[in-house]
Amino acid sequence: MDADGSYQVNLTDNIADDWAPAWSPDGGRIAFTSHRNGNDSIYMMDADGSNVKLLTDNSTWDRNPAWSPDGGKIAFESTRDGRVQIYVMDADGSNVRKLTNNIPPDQDPAWSPDGEKIIYSSYEENGYEIYVMDADGSNQTRLTDNSTGDLESSWSPDGEKIAFSASEDVGYQIYAMDADGNNLQRVANYGNCPAWSPDGTKIAFCSRKGSNWEILVVDVDGGNEINLTSNSVHDMHPTWSPDGTKIAFTSDRDGNSEIYIMDADGSNQTNLMNNPAEDRDPDWCCHSLLIEDRLSLTEYPGIVFVFIMFVVIIFAIIFLRRRKSPV
Repeated sequence: MDADGSYQVNLTDNIADDWAPAWSPDGGRIAFTSHRNGNDSIYMMDADGSNVKLLTDNSTWDRNPAWSPDGGKIAFESTRDGRVQIYVMDADGSNVRKLTNNIPPDQDPAWSPDGEKIIYSSYEENGYEIYVMDADGSNQTRLTDNSTGDLESSWSPDGEKIAFSASEDVGYQIYAMDADGNNLQRVANYGNCPAWSPDGTKIAFCSRKGSNWEILVVDVDGGNEINLTSNSVHDMHPTWSPDGTKIAFTSDRDGNSEIYIMDADGSNQTNLMNNPAEDRDPDWCCHSLLIEDRLSLTEYPGIVFVFIMFVVIIFAIIFLRRRKSPV
């Protein structure tokens, strides 16, 4: 859809789940995960939903595609060798290579802005830690050493820093460090899902200091923390517009998960969706938003009731007409 919520288009239409959509850098294609062939696989389609192509085809699952900055390759997670490991393939699905080969699971690959390195999470004895490797899988280096686990790592726009969430006894915290793991600094308390602003000066994140989740923004040095949403419901998963003027996020303030947008200072919060389905995980491209939209009839008994009543009425009409018809 467009950034104002208009021109909402269903790009995939099948009975299976399609999720984890990711725009190609040029905005012309979308890679995503789908269960339509009986197991989780990576697919690709044009930005208008046409030319759907299966990129991975094996008996195990492949998930969470991540485009290289030049659009030539896609990193992803796979269990094709019995363990969750990170693979890379050309954007057309060819030339699949295994990048990690560890006993513990490796997941959440993210390319550096120059395409030279990939950060990922690898499970250690006490939880996940952040690793970095060259794009060909060499020089795998552990960047964090936390007794409880580090996740959700993301590169700063200039590739100089990495933000991530760390699990601690008091809850998740937001940290930032240099790309080589040095100069570790706590940026915010009680937060996760960090998202860099396009200019690299701020980090938006989710925080649950009370009974609900909020969207906050903080300077990279930990200063000027501001609660942008401040309400009694759950607001999560912030993502910045390419020009840094707006933030899209997920909120359940209308009774179910919807996509909202607001100015970067928290003003003008607007529901873009307004439908009974579960909408979540917005992803920007140019001036458009890509979202996941899931509708489960078991979650909406009112819809099920209306459908059943419609069927009953149709059968009643047919029955009455047959009784009135002469034998």
